[in-house]
Amino acid sequence: MIGSIIFCLLLVGASAFFYTNAKKIRRNILIGKDTQLYDQPELRLKTMVLVALGQSKMLTRPVSAFMHILVYVGFVLINVEVLEMFVDGIFGLHRAFHFLGGFYNFLIGFFEILASGVFIGVVVFWLRRNVVKVKRFLNAELNGWPRMDANLILVTEMVLMTCLMLMNAADQNLQLRGNEHYHVAGSFPVSHLFVNSLSGLSDGTLIFIERFCWWLHIVGIFAFLNYLPYSKHLHILLAFPNTYYSNLKAKGQFSNLDSVTDVVAPNFDPAYQAKTDPNHPQRFGVKDVHDLNWKNLLDAYSCTECGRCTSSCPQNITGKKLSPRKIMMDTRDRLVEVGKVMDANKGVWVDDGKSLLGDYISKEEIWACNTCNACVQECPINIDPLAIIIEMRRYLVMEESQSPAELTAMFSNIENNAAPWQFSQADRANWIKED
Repeated sequence: MIGSIIFCLLLVGASAFFYTNAKKIRRNILIGKDTQLYDQPELRLKTMVLVALGQSKMLTRPVSAFMHILVYVGFVLINVEVLEMFVDGIFGLHRAFHFLGGFYNFLIGFFEILASGVFIGVVVFWLRRNVVKVKRFLNAELNGWPRMDANLILVTEMVLMTCLMLMNAADQNLQLRGNEHYHVAGSFPVSHLFVNSLSGLSDGTLIFIERFCWWLHIVGIFAFLNYLPYSKHLHILLAFPNTYYSNLKAKGQFSNLDSVTDVVAPNFDPAYQAKTDPNHPQRFGVKDVHDLNWKNLLDAYSCTECGRCTSSCPQNITGKKLSPRKIMMDTRDRLVEVGKVMDANKGVWVDDGKSLLGDYISKEEIWACNTCNACVQECPINIDPLAIIIEMRRYLVMEESQSPAELTAMFSNIENNAAPWQFSQADRANWIKED
């Protein structure tokens, strides 16, 4: 009874804490401007199933794809066994689903094989980051907390899977001894390998190991749930809405500003109706997270920090300062900072004198981009760093009149000569004249 009460208190507390953090994340995302991404629901659902659930874009790198799918599938399916642990915890039972008989044996055996696969997968991921030192995990933006975050989760997964195996091994010994409450149930193809190493222990010690591992596994799950809002692993949840609301337009297609269209369109269509209020002018482009749309901010929270975007960016490869992964991480960090300011002011934004452009992302970074869309193509969950870069450029050009000298000259030529070249329209065809 005491165990059930403690479990229920932990369950309610963990759920309430997660709900509070989830509300803050939702509020932060909705700081962004509205954008219409509600069309073509069938295509959006198909994209979500293929990209988020099927992980189709992971397959471009087979080794990491195989390991990630192994961990992902194991993580999802093992939660069925966790469901049984929840039922046991609430009602004070032990292996509540054992009445399923042979099917239960199959499930437990299958889950053990998956758990061993998860363990192998996370060990490989840890080795790739810390021993092999894959280049995309060495970038400066991962120094400090991001690198620690990744390793912390990997080690936690190892501990959870180890607890599962030790719990089952102790359980098997108690079942073989006919101990009260430990009825014969389940098939244990992996943990069976550790049964003999525990066979010399007393019943009391085995019960302690089984209960300790059970509680550690449960507490670990609750802790992991509430760690997600502070971790890059939030993508476990957000990958699904993020891929559903993917940009379905052609890559590289720019958006027009309604405020600019309202000025230009009447020259060609006298019946054109303005879409914006001239008495409430809008900012051109993006200076801070408030100027981004909610999908840009959802992208930032969904970023897995895998670095596929940066490793495929030709500008980063050639030594430029630009890192698409850093663009997304900086956007998320600034958004979290804005959220904390709002929390401190009862949900109201108070200017803190900082901005995304300048304090987090430099002009050098955004002007290094050649808009090739390699980062967009490579992202396994359809994040679009280029959209943020383009809008920041738009702000610099249209609000601050700042651009590299080469672009400034081109803008001047287009304005004066209707072409990017420095000669008049009257001389444009001179090249075809004979000497």
